Amino acid sequence: MPKAKKKSVKKTVKKAANKSAKSAATKKAIKTSKVRAGAKKSGEIGGEILLQPPRGMRDLLPGEQSYWSQIRRVLSRMALEYGFGRIDTPAVEYANLFIRSIGSGTDIVDKEMYLFSSRGGGDKLALRPEFTASIARAYLQHGMNVLAKPVKLFSTGPVYRYDRPQEGRYREHFQANFDIFGEQDPILDAQLIQLAHRVMASLGIKNIQFQVNSIGCPKCRKEYQDLLVAYFESKKQKLCQNCKKRLETNPLRILDCKEDKCIQVASAAPQSIDRLCPECRVHFKNLLEYLDELDLPYMINPKLVRGLNYYTKTVFEIWSGDENERKYSLGGGGRYDYLIEELGGEHTPAVGFALGMDRVVQEMKRVHARTHVEPKPQVFLAQLGDLAKKKSLKTFAELQKNGILTAESFGRGSLKSQLRVADKLGVQITLIIGQKEALDGTVIVKDMVSGTQETVGMDKLVLSVKKILKNNVIVSRNGE
Repeated sequence: MPKAKKKSVKKTVKKAANKSAKSAATKKAIKTSKVRAGAKKSGEIGGEILLQPPRGMRDLLPGEQSYWSQIRRVLSRMALEYGFGRIDTPAVEYANLFIRSIGSGTDIVDKEMYLFSSRGGGDKLALRPEFTASIARAYLQHGMNVLAKPVKLFSTGPVYRYDRPQEGRYREHFQANFDIFGEQDPILDAQLIQLAHRVMASLGIKNIQFQVNSIGCPKCRKEYQDLLVAYFESKKQKLCQNCKKRLETNPLRILDCKEDKCIQVASAAPQSIDRLCPECRVHFKNLLEYLDELDLPYMINPKLVRGLNYYTKTVFEIWSGDENERKYSLGGGGRYDYLIEELGGEHTPAVGFALGMDRVVQEMKRVHARTHVEPKPQVFLAQLGDLAKKKSLKTFAELQKNGILTAESFGRGSLKSQLRVADKLGVQITLIIGQKEALDGTVIVKDMVSGTQETVGMDKLVLSVKKILKNNVIVSRNGE
């Protein structure tokens, strides 16, 4: 066969092979696509497993825990100093509790609550979007109204809102709540603001300002709300779509809108503090006098309303600022004098506030605040051999029982690898139990500071370790 013809045949065969391969790849891709299309969604039973939390939720890893430990320590100390008792409520409640207390027409109820039915469809439930309604429910259910007033309650834990995730705002986030029931004196409002200020200062967040306002009581708010509606109706065309809806359901919330055009319209709106009844006016005046007496940094913000319907009279927010005058809201609260009554109890004035713990952590990082440093072990327990390993468990427990923080590496076999761990930890004392020591009931005690070592009996080990640690502290101080 001529060479030209041979080449032609080879070309034809090659083209056919390529075409066949492409066809096979296309069929495979179509088949794979069909399999994927028919697969169950992630989260469905038997569906694909995604190795990540749901959107807007995240893990708090060991590297971040020093911030969270510091917040928890400060909050617990302040709760004790101010006379608050700890209360923990379920993360799941009947949905009606939040719908009735927070109120329809609010973003939380209309857009952000996680609602679901119990298995069988009997109960309508919700993941709690905030704490106060749950604590008010517990106050009523457990007859706390008979306790000496005021009743002070403190709580921390996760809350859930189906909101657009962004930095510092998660669908699962953590709050600390302080609530006081049974007193209407504004001195308690001032005390809570003072408490919030002390918490922030103790966490190293110094540049704090409190935004305060009074939105009145149901008696004077009705007149103010009518005036507000009339004003916004005249400017309706300039409002965003959400605020046009709020005009019908919750007109106060228009004052809190972040849209530029709504901010401009709200800037000239009537102010609630100009329409307070005599009782609310005196209450707000006294609060301001208490804040002045405490020398707390505050500013009257007539546009501040908060996003929950149960608030009356005092409302406030905790703002932190930076050198560029940007403001970060870390929490807020106010009075809710009619919430207990709304839930079926007797009239019980109340006031409280919540801190967004995630935002506080974020702010601590921004200002380079000091975090809680866990104590490091000063003793390392090494072992070699099966019998020594068994003896080490009991020795480890005995040291911990006597308040000696001890590290170990039981899973590692070689003594060399264990001593490497001890060196990395920078411990003052290394304890070694080998086969001989296990049989004799002794331990080799090596002082890593002076370099000396001795063998002591198990019954004298705790005393020997404490003596060395005490001497090393004295030597360290004298060295300074």
